[in-house]
Amino acid sequence: MINRRQVMAAGGAGLALASSPAWAAAPDLSSVTDNVPRIDRAERTARIFKAQALMRANSIGAILIEPGSSLDYFTGVKWWRSERLTCAVIPVEGTPCIVTPFFEEPSIRETLDVPAEVRVWQEDESPISAVATFLKSRRLSERSVGIEETVRFFASDGLAHALPGAKLVSANPVVRGCRMIKTPAEIALMQAASDVTVRAIDHAVARTQPGMTPADITALIVAATKALGGEADGALVLLGMASAYPHGSHQTQHVVKNEIILIDCGCSVGGYQSDISRTFVLGGATGEQRKVFDQVQQGQRIAFNAAKLDAAAGSIDDAVRTRYESWGYGPRYKLPGTPHRTGHGIGMDGHEPVNLVHGETTRLAAGMCFSNEPGIYTPGKFGVRIEDCFHMTGTGPKWFSEPQQSIEYPAS
Repeated sequence: MINRRQVMAAGGAGLALASSPAWAAAPDLSSVTDNVPRIDRAERTARIFKAQALMRANSIGAILIEPGSSLDYFTGVKWWRSERLTCAVIPVEGTPCIVTPFFEEPSIRETLDVPAEVRVWQEDESPISAVATFLKSRRLSERSVGIEETVRFFASDGLAHALPGAKLVSANPVVRGCRMIKTPAEIALMQAASDVTVRAIDHAVARTQPGMTPADITALIVAATKALGGEADGALVLLGMASAYPHGSHQTQHVVKNEIILIDCGCSVGGYQSDISRTFVLGGATGEQRKVFDQVQQGQRIAFNAAKLDAAAGSIDDAVRTRYESWGYGPRYKLPGTPHRTGHGIGMDGHEPVNLVHGETTRLAAGMCFSNEPGIYTPGKFGVRIEDCFHMTGTGPKWFSEPQQSIEYPAS
């Protein structure tokens, strides 16, 4: 469930950034990711060809993409969003075009990993005009232009004004059509990220002691993740009653024996994410804690077994919620129970389309990747979340990480 942006933005006691103090170092660990191949030019070029095929199938002449994971996915360009527009236009035929400020061109070319034209604009010029000029030069302004779903309003609105009469449509059939189906190279990177996170959590759990704070545990996780060859920003660590709040609490928290410790974290390897949650106690679980843990275990198995090829994504959430409601939780998303979706897509972003949530009609297909995290939360008491990700194969779902088996110790 963890969203790295939420961790980065939070200042609360449960959402912690690690400063990796000296005591958290992990000298006994070494990288396990060095030999995992990263995404190369051939793979990105194949993505461009697939996108163009999807454009033809959906009568789209070009798509507009701003910096972020989609720009990296198709072009390799790693950039940030600012008031100075950098973007890519991928046409239905021919090479893409990168539009960027004149003084940024050398930096853009450092990570550009596909054949592409680069068009620049000066500080007193309009970047949207450069985009429109490119589209006109390829006679693409006469066709539908797809807008990637995270493009900011000023860019799409500016293009609408620069191309009067042009039809702007969603680029989802193209971008989602590519990114939702992972290739073996992507799956391998996600597997490596999951392997790192499992070991980092185990490392931190073995060193967790009464009196520790969320920041202390986060420091252990981040240090171990880096030593193992992953990139990590932080972790979500919830202690005691704070575990009943899925995305954290500003309460002061310390590890106490016989109280819930909930860790939700992930890392990136070669630009691809993991997302794993573990719930455990030190000193032995109470009967109530154990009962809820066992129910969440069952919920996770129900979700996994319901994830069949061609099943609607929403049906997985429905299967879990039906069982939970039979135990008296809910109904639906009410508490005590599961107030969030059963899972989310994952890949280059920790949270990607589509979600395992009621009403989602997208059909599961080989190559899709999801989290599986049907947590149960009781305000004023505690919450339990076990989260592991899986990917769809030609014969059904396959775990990236093996689910937690015991509340006493969350090693897989």
